[in-house]
Amino acid sequence: MGMTFAQKVLARYSNTEEVVPGQIVTLRPDHLLTHDNTAAIIGKIGPELDRYGIVDREFPVIVLDHVVPAANEKTASNHRKIREFVSRFSISNFFDAGEGICHQVVVEKGLALPGRILVGSDSHTCSYGCVGVFSTGVDRTEAASLLLRGELWLKVPQSMKITLRGKLSKGVYAKDLILKIIGEISASGASYRSVEFHGDVDGLSMGERFTISNMGVEMDAKAAVFPADDVTREYFRSIGVKDDAYTSVRPDEDAAYFSEHEFDMSSIVPGVAAPHRVDNYHTVEDLGPLRFDQCFLGTCTNGRYEDLRIAASILEGERIAKGTRLVVAPASRTEMSKALSDGTIRKLVDAGAMVLPPGCGPCLGAHQGVMAPGERTISTANRNFKGRMGCKEAEIYLASPATVAASALYGELTDPREVIG
Repeated sequence: MGMTFAQKVLARYSNTEEVVPGQIVTLRPDHLLTHDNTAAIIGKIGPELDRYGIVDREFPVIVLDHVVPAANEKTASNHRKIREFVSRFSISNFFDAGEGICHQVVVEKGLALPGRILVGSDSHTCSYGCVGVFSTGVDRTEAASLLLRGELWLKVPQSMKITLRGKLSKGVYAKDLILKIIGEISASGASYRSVEFHGDVDGLSMGERFTISNMGVEMDAKAAVFPADDVTREYFRSIGVKDDAYTSVRPDEDAAYFSEHEFDMSSIVPGVAAPHRVDNYHTVEDLGPLRFDQCFLGTCTNGRYEDLRIAASILEGERIAKGTRLVVAPASRTEMSKALSDGTIRKLVDAGAMVLPPGCGPCLGAHQGVMAPGERTISTANRNFKGRMGCKEAEIYLASPATVAASALYGELTDPREVIG
C-alpha cells in the first residue's frame, strides 16, 4: 500500500522508510514560527537560554504582527523584549512590525518550501500547505522546547482526500468554497487529519490555495495541503526561488485515506459563516438582508493583493453605505505595495475605507477595529467565535472579499454577483 503526502514527508524527516497512521515519530522541522507571543515563549525558558542558547540561529522565524504598531506599554515592552532576544542570539529570520502577517511573510520570503516541515506557535500555521508544506501549530511550551532542542515528536495523522471538480463561477471565490467545505465536514470533521486537496486545482491561484489551506484548522485538520504542482513552481519562480531549491512530495496513487470527499466547484455560490461557528454555513441568498456596522477586508486568509483588487473593482467610483465602516488591513508590506502601485488602495480609500498597517488588525480583537456590544461585522477573516473581535456581545459573519465589499456598498448582506453583473 502506498503512502499519503503526510506519511511520505514524515517518513523522510524521521529517517524511516515507511510510517503508518498512529505511529509516533521524532523529527526536526525546518523552521519554528513565532510572533508576538515570542515574549511569553522565551519567558518560559530564561535560565535554559542563559545556559544553552538556542539550537540554531536559522531555525526560528519571528514576525511581529498581532498588535502592530504597539497599542500600549505592555505590548511595546514585549516587542522590545523580542527585539533584544533576536539581537542576543543573532537570529536570521526576524521581521519587525509592519512587514505583515506571519503566515503571509513566511510564504512570500520563501521560507516555506514544498516537501518541508514547518511548525508554529499559531493555529493557522497550516497555511503553508498551500505550497506543499506539511505545517501545523504547536503550543507555547512545545515552541519553547523547540527553541532549545530543535526537535519534537508527532503522531502520524490519518489523511483525508478532498477532490475538487470543475471551476468557480463568476462572483464566487475560494472563500465561498472553503466555507462550504467546512459547513459540510464540520468544525471537528477533520480532527487530527492531514487534508489533501486534489482534482481540478490547477485553476486555483496561489492566493486562493492560501485561503483554503489557512482555514484547514477550522475543520480541526492537522495540516491542509495542496501537493506541489506547476502553479506552485510558477509561484516560487516569481519570487526568485529556483526549482532545484526544493524537492516536491506527492502522495502515491494507491495511498489509503481515512475518508474521501468530492465537491463540484461550479455549484458553489456566495456563502457566509454565521455566528458563532465557522461551520455555521449559509448561502447569502438564504440569510437575506442583514445590516452591518463594520466590514473588514484583510487577514492572512484574504488580505492579499488579489483580494484587495476584487473589493476595489466593486467599490470603484462608489461610496460605502452611510453608517457602515470599512476597515482594510493588507496581509503584508509586499501585498500592500502591489495594491498601491496600481491604484487599488486609492480606490478603496476613495470609497471610504480606513487602511491599517500590514498586520492582523481587528482579527484577534486586541486593537484597531474592535467591535462594540450589539454591533455586527462581516469579515474576510477565518474565525467568528464569540468575542473574537474584542467583544462577546458582537456578531461576526465570515465571507469572501467580494461579499464583504458588496455588503459595505449597501450596508447589508449583499450577493456580489448582483454588483458584478
